Amino acid sequence: MDVPTNHQNQPPAQPWGLPSGWPPAQGPVYNPLHLSRGPPQTWGSSPHSRADPSGRDQHRPGPEAQVSDGRGGDVPPGGAPHPPQQVCPSTVRAPPGSAASGPAAEGANPRPSGGLDSASAHMQLQFPARLPAGNTNVDPEDAEEDKHASQQHPPSASRYGLDPDSLPSAVKVILEDRAEWGGRTFISEPFSPLPPLPTTSCATEDRGNAGPSVIRSTCYCLPCEAQVGALSRLPLGALVTPLGRLNDAEGPPPLCADSDRVDGCASCGASMCPPMSWQDCGQRFYCPFCGKLNEVAWKHYQPTKGVNGVRVDADHRPELSLGSYEVISSEKEEPAALLLAVDVSASAQRGGYLEFITQQIQAVLTSLSREDGSCCVPVGLMSYDSRIHLYDLSPERSRPHMLVMADSEEVQLPVREGLLVPLRDCMESLLSVLQLLPVICAEQDGGGGGAPVELPVQAGLAVLQGQKSPGKLLIFHSADLMETGSSSSSSSGLFSSNKPKSVFQPSERSVSLAKACVIQGCGVHLFVLSQQDVGGAWPGHVPHLTGGALHCYDHLQGPLDRDRFGRDLRRTVETDCGFRAELRIFVSKDLRVSGCYGMFVPGPNPAHVAMATLDRRTTLAVELAHTRTLEEAGGAAVQTVLSYSLRSGQRRTRVHTLTLRCSRLLQETFRNFQAQTLLSFYCKKMYCSVLERPLQELREELQTDMTEALASYRRHCSSSCVSAGQLVLPRFLRALPVFINSLRKSEVLLPGLRSSIHQRLQLRCRVLAMDPRSTVQHFYPPLLPLLPSDGDSGGLSPGEPLRCTAASLLPTGLYLLHPPLILLLWVGNQVPACTVAQLFGAACFSSLPSGEMKLPVLDTPLSVRVRSLIDQLSGQTPHSRKLLVVKQGDACEEALQRHLVEDKSPNGGASYADFLYHLHFNSVRLLQ
Repeated sequence: MDVPTNHQNQPPAQPWGLPSGWPPAQGPVYNPLHLSRGPPQTWGSSPHSRADPSGRDQHRPGPEAQVSDGRGGDVPPGGAPHPPQQVCPSTVRAPPGSAASGPAAEGANPRPSGGLDSASAHMQLQFPARLPAGNTNVDPEDAEEDKHASQQHPPSASRYGLDPDSLPSAVKVILEDRAEWGGRTFISEPFSPLPPLPTTSCATEDRGNAGPSVIRSTCYCLPCEAQVGALSRLPLGALVTPLGRLNDAEGPPPLCADSDRVDGCASCGASMCPPMSWQDCGQRFYCPFCGKLNEVAWKHYQPTKGVNGVRVDADHRPELSLGSYEVISSEKEEPAALLLAVDVSASAQRGGYLEFITQQIQAVLTSLSREDGSCCVPVGLMSYDSRIHLYDLSPERSRPHMLVMADSEEVQLPVREGLLVPLRDCMESLLSVLQLLPVICAEQDGGGGGAPVELPVQAGLAVLQGQKSPGKLLIFHSADLMETGSSSSSSSGLFSSNKPKSVFQPSERSVSLAKACVIQGCGVHLFVLSQQDVGGAWPGHVPHLTGGALHCYDHLQGPLDRDRFGRDLRRTVETDCGFRAELRIFVSKDLRVSGCYGMFVPGPNPAHVAMATLDRRTTLAVELAHTRTLEEAGGAAVQTVLSYSLRSGQRRTRVHTLTLRCSRLLQETFRNFQAQTLLSFYCKKMYCSVLERPLQELREELQTDMTEALASYRRHCSSSCVSAGQLVLPRFLRALPVFINSLRKSEVLLPGLRSSIHQRLQLRCRVLAMDPRSTVQHFYPPLLPLLPSDGDSGGLSPGEPLRCTAASLLPTGLYLLHPPLILLLWVGNQVPACTVAQLFGAACFSSLPSGEMKLPVLDTPLSVRVRSLIDQLSGQTPHSRKLLVVKQGDACEEALQRHLVEDKSPNGGASYADFLYHLHFNSVRLLQ
């Protein structure tokens, strides 16, 4: 989108939000809270205006000269900010609605190429109350006024008189980006500009740079010097999704044979990529990752052409012209197996779990055998109670043979043959065992006592090791969960500042078992069917550390849990993933990898990560640090090399390379950050840091980083005429405060009183494995109105997303809130009875049930459209989601309040308005 010229028509710009009750503007207007994008200049002032000798600004309106403290006195502005190091020419910002305002004044160009005017958003705040002096970093949740805030104000109201609707809107940022990139293609080339946001679906054309779906940098213009990067207070790094699926129209990365591709650097091991520069007519190339010169093998030699030294065959070789490609290795491994472990203890039979599980497994295997290529998948079956029962499924046998392992302390296989057999050869035997399993176990008087989850993991790992095969291990556990070792601890005080490890940090036995699974390429998927609260015996560390998942069902007898179980089982079996994955990260010789964060077993080298399995959504955060000064002309490069095995056993290597610009100007660095990417990075780093650091310390670090970043941008990148009551934000960081506040008050960093330990552990592991898009939707869930504002169900298409606050919910409307882990359907108490009947089949609002439910299948347009929307949203997540119907004023409404992130949280987290107020106050105080 181009900025209109003076000869183009410019519609008058509308302010982002004005408090109700304000009179229309007559000349220069001062609002307690007004947002606009433009130069850091107050209304009615000019670049040449200066304060007169008496200390008063001749061009500034009276209310901005002194800021009222709300008690009849005046608060001094707090001192002028420090002079900027780099100041761009500023222009006059006209009042909203004036002839000079318009798209150009509002910064309509979505990707500015330069100039501060189009890269900043400014906010003016009137401080109605003075905060206590002496404390540089004031926490909004620790302020004394917060003790009674929930009783005096609605959850979205500000204690400081700020209008929440006038704050920077994350929804507005998302919709603007979608409008800009809708129907367009992002050209990913070396030193490309900012890409579309993760929440924007956009096609990408690879012209030598990896697309944002696989590598997304926190900053697309790195500072040349470490001191300049430290001034920004924002992290330098990248989000890596090695198997990230590109747009459906783009197809997979191009393939090339290992023997045909040009070899990479022999010194550091980096793969060939476009940043490699050719010398001596193509006989040697320079590696940007280690700085060494490499000789080119004669079988791959081709001359170069042109002043840039490009090889003549560059357009025909993916490794020379594309940022992403895949190499087919000649190495062949054993195909990945599917191993099933079923709990046959007395608990499984009394609860009716065993018969239901075997029926579901039979249905999935029957469907799998019909698919092309799936009939060759090796499949194994074992059952367990206090012992392990293995089944020999060899086709040579007339019937399956059961082997019992009574020693659970040291698992040793009695035989190896017949434990893993291709599905096409053992289908009949496998189905017969599953049908007879409930009968056989019933004749054994319950099959003995229960067993810890570690026992089937050890047995399944031994089976895969015996066949030297990777695979998925699916465990269906019905007995009560048992703790192993002496790591039992009480849940009281676990989240205090001095004992964070006792909850989040896995036991040494779990880590050792996960490491063994990583070496073998065994991904553990655990289905827990018991109805107890897991508590301290949480079994999810091994599944999540191996790239698997933990699925819990509290009441499997109900139809809703049974339906979710069937969908989760099918997705787990059918989802493709990479096995025995090794990820190596290479960066420019003047940078280093200082940390790597994600759901994996950490190793000694953060630049080398080993994982048992990973799918297309698995995302890691890589943190970068300077070792020397970067060259502005050469830029910087980041390369990820993933070596993994397909389900068929074929070994492949996927290479992604991203080149970034460098600048000596701090202003350029600030301009090339994106709030959504920073949120994903901060989430992964903080959720990994809870293993070692107190929660309160992490929350304070997030607020401190944000405060100092705002102060640094104000000091170094804004003009000297910015008043103390004006908050200055880089344009693409407008939504960062609301994201950071949502992260700070999440259940992991600020646990609620009604959240169990199991829920917090489960939430941490699931969010750590999310890709950037899902992470943003988790911390700022989309809120969709399903009815027009008048409540008429005639318009069936859901409207644009609304701000995530209770003020967006009208009593006459239906709203669907869909974070990645749950679906919430809110029903207002004034919704027409005809609408309730068309969607729920209920007579009126009072007769409508609340809680988890499945929408009835009704032959009405509203029912069809809403159910279709829910099915579409449910298919976008790797696991099934509950649908919770929330009635206005019902007890279930607290579940919805937890996701309205702009409001004050039920667990004590500050509202967005209060948090932003404190960020601005503390940042101004730092400049004094």
